[in-house]
Formats: sequence, C-alpha cells, structure tokens
Amino acid sequence: PDDYLPDVHARLTLYKRIASAPDDDALRELQVEMIDRFGLLPDQVKNLFAVAQLKHAATKLGIRKLEVGENGGRVTFLPKPNVEPLTIIKLIQTQPRVFSMEGQDKLKFRIPAPGAVERLAAAKDLLKALGFR
Repeated sequence: PDDYLPDVHARLTLYKRIASAPDDDALRELQVEMIDRFGLLPDQVKNLFAVAQLKHAATKLGIRKLEVGENGGRVTFLPKPNVEPLTIIKLIQTQPRVFSMEGQDKLKFRIPAPGAVERLAAAKDLLKALGFR
C-alpha cells in the first residue's frame, strides 16, 4: 500500500523482486529486508508473499495455473505434472461434489472462499492434497 511504501519506483522494484525470487528462502530474505527498511509487513504485503510461495509450490507440482475464486476454481496442469494420477482420482472419487476433471489437464474444485485469507488457505490445502509437502 501507498502508506507502507510511498515511492512508486521502489514499490515496482520490490514487486519484481518478489515475483522473480527463485525459492522460499529468497522470499524470506526479502521479507526480512523489507521489515528492516520499511517496518512490519501489512496484510496486503503478507498476502503477496503468500501468493509467491504458492506459486513456487504449484510450479514444483507441475501446475501451469491455479485459479481460486469465491466459489472455487481450477488447476491447469503441465503435460507431465509431478502429481500422482491416483491422488487426483481419489480426490474426485471421495469428494465428487468438490472435485471434477475438465478435459485432460484441468481439475475443477468447488470450495467456498469469499475473501483473500480463505482463498489462500484453500489454495494451500489443495496443493497439500495434491502432494506438496
């Protein structure tokens, strides 16, 4: 937010650094740096870091895209994801009202997530269910 980091150039530079951080350790170092320079992280910045961490986890699982909205979303897999097919089958079989396939490479899910906190939690839980540790 503007009141946390008023300089637009510095804010854009930090957005770029967060987006290009190679791993979670680099993100943690960046968080420490920001706290040292600008003070405690506001919720919006914490959410930005959480999204970056989810992106790293999704990439490791072979997920091309993860979309989460108010009522659920979808996962689009790369051609050869690092997710056991049996894991996806079990999700669909045990929770058919929640999970379904959309074509060969998309897993659709219906999970209520009205706010940012709920959406982040839903995404994190889904990645764990798909095998991320």
